[in-house]
Amino acid sequence: MRAATYDGKGGVEVIEVRDDVPEPELGTDDALIEVAFAGLNRADCLERAGNYPQPRTAITIGGMEYSGTVRATGAHVTNVQIGDRVCGLVPTGAHAERLAANALTLSKIPEGVDFRTAAAIPEAFITAHDALFAHAAFALGQTALVHAVGSSVGLAAVELVKRAGGVAIGTSRTGDKLERARAHGLDFGFLLDDSWQGRVLAATGARGADVILDFVGAPMLEGNAGVLATRGRIVQIGTMGGAQAQVHLGVLMAKRGSIHGTVLRSRPLEEKIALARNFERALLPMFARGELRAELDRTFALSDIRAAHEYMESNANFGKITIRVSGSDARRTP
Repeated sequence: MRAATYDGKGGVEVIEVRDDVPEPELGTDDALIEVAFAGLNRADCLERAGNYPQPRTAITIGGMEYSGTVRATGAHVTNVQIGDRVCGLVPTGAHAERLAANALTLSKIPEGVDFRTAAAIPEAFITAHDALFAHAAFALGQTALVHAVGSSVGLAAVELVKRAGGVAIGTSRTGDKLERARAHGLDFGFLLDDSWQGRVLAATGARGADVILDFVGAPMLEGNAGVLATRGRIVQIGTMGGAQAQVHLGVLMAKRGSIHGTVLRSRPLEEKIALARNFERALLPMFARGELRAELDRTFALSDIRAAHEYMESNANFGKITIRVSGSDARRTP
């Protein structure tokens, strides 16, 4: 089987596309998926560099989200059948021609949604939806501040905030990304410079943001607390800028604010199944109806996955980078 593997930890040089990777083992509760497209996420780059916890496997195959076709099912599987178009999240292994996953974590792709789009949706929209509604209890008319708004999760959050009747504020280090995010419903966009806190407070009439989604981490915590509304909620999704920070607890106490942490990979199977079921029921139909959309950036062939990692690490992408795993160009050499 052809797959992109990590030969150790480090830069893109540790990525090796091999044709001799063993086929995945199919358990009684699993489905075997022929992968069409896979997403590339920041966590893949962190994992490659050895800065992100990964499952223990004999061969490390990258990739956490995918779209494809069910080719076989285990003896206990009843929710999908051979030939179904599906997408979903896995702990690892999506950057391969085939993968095996617990069938209950699969979501069927509705008509009108193609494989490339389906591969770009799970990680971004499940993460954003879970952060906004399960953790932060985002409600009609509230204001959400989304840092790194040009990322796939950031754009998904803006789409969901507007769908829920809220006000979306975003920050980015790139003005062009702020302008492009307006097409997704961004109400206010501010450069992440020394003045961002004052601009957020001005945009909210000094009230602050009800919900803050943060991917940066330590450098943002004090500022986030400063622009948090009374009874506001900070949801920590990433720590790209560092994981250790200090904050004046009196500020949070006076505002009766709270901080929530979230990750998807380490959750128990039953929680992942619940997320998949909710994703299939509540979110995917909105894509089929045109009520939500995923921002697609560049697509790379599996053979060009080193270039895909370099492109992501350049921070030039706006939205989702996808990998074509099967098809005529999947084996194209650089």
